[in-house]
Amino acid sequence: MSTLKQLLKQNSIAQSSLCKPLGVSTATVNLFVNHGQRPKKNPEQFQSLFIEILEAKGIAADQIQQALKTASNSDNDQASDPLDAATPLEEQLMLLRKQTLTPAAKKNFKMFKNIFTENIRSSSELFSNSDINYVRESMWQAAKGNSSFIAVVGQSGAGKTTLRKELIDRIEREREPVVVIEPYVLATEDNDIKGKTLKASHIAESILAALAPSTNAKRSPEARFRQIHNLLKESSRAGHHHLLVIEEAHSLPIPTLKHLKRFIELENGFTPLLSIILIGQDELKIKLAENNQEVREVVQRCEIVTLEPFTQTTLVDYLQHRCKAADRKLSDFIDESGLDTICTKLTRNVGRKNQHESLLYPLAVGNLITGAMNVAADLGVPVVTGDLVMEV
Repeated sequence: MSTLKQLLKQNSIAQSSLCKPLGVSTATVNLFVNHGQRPKKNPEQFQSLFIEILEAKGIAADQIQQALKTASNSDNDQASDPLDAATPLEEQLMLLRKQTLTPAAKKNFKMFKNIFTENIRSSSELFSNSDINYVRESMWQAAKGNSSFIAVVGQSGAGKTTLRKELIDRIEREREPVVVIEPYVLATEDNDIKGKTLKASHIAESILAALAPSTNAKRSPEARFRQIHNLLKESSRAGHHHLLVIEEAHSLPIPTLKHLKRFIELENGFTPLLSIILIGQDELKIKLAENNQEVREVVQRCEIVTLEPFTQTTLVDYLQHRCKAADRKLSDFIDESGLDTICTKLTRNVGRKNQHESLLYPLAVGNLITGAMNVAADLGVPVVTGDLVMEV
């Protein structure tokens, strides 16, 4: 712990209480207190005002000067206080709110669009590694009819929707004879109190709309499902395979999950007529757990494919890939200490068994870097460092 920080603690002065009188951000105060790093703009004026505020709070001038002298001696020391680095790991690991680059950050880093958070526009911009390629290939085999039922599971911001878009784009690029059926899941929840449940009848309507949009659905359920089965047979004889893709599948009610098993059993002789890809967050994996007796028939037929978080190596590869798309280098934005701290901030061990928990997914990483770039611009720092990442 720095001498200046210890002095504030002894006098029960919170760093946040100094921000408003000094007219600076919490990060600026934190960097000065912990590392003696003054802001680039009016550093002498900042330090003088800082001393005046502490004196007004009853701290002796010689104590303040001694603490500042110690901080100044350690100004070039880039090693963070071990206690400070450990503090965020003791807190609940949380996703960061959406971050937007400030005008100052855009100017500081000479960029006019955020390459770390913007959506990709073509398949060539998609980052791939062994984990992502496994998920992509699993989805592709389902689309071609080589597998019938998979569930793609991943945390919020893991890139599930991006892979769905890439799958549809690949089907079109390679002119694969696949009819993609995507029921609308707006306002869908797993019960009718929170929203509206997606039922088997709604899925049947989606199939009808994809195969015969001008045909009216039969009124009785039995006639309607027979109508759907016949349409699928006719389309299959014409050389098409059918892929049902359901986003936000963690919001599917248990009865609908059970009914999906009956959809994949629709066949024309030995030829399966329909494959299913469920896309959802980790709650979907819980619903499809082996010990859930309600969905045992589905569990035995559905393969769960998990979109894994980045490792430290693949994180660097991913960020370099995003920078390359904009003809920039990763070192233009962040140094090695910043990359290490991103891994530390978004990873921790939890529970009695020290279970690994990671949020090193594209969206979380992009938001964290964006926030750190905004802090760097406020302080006039050319690149993001580990200290700045910890302040976001």
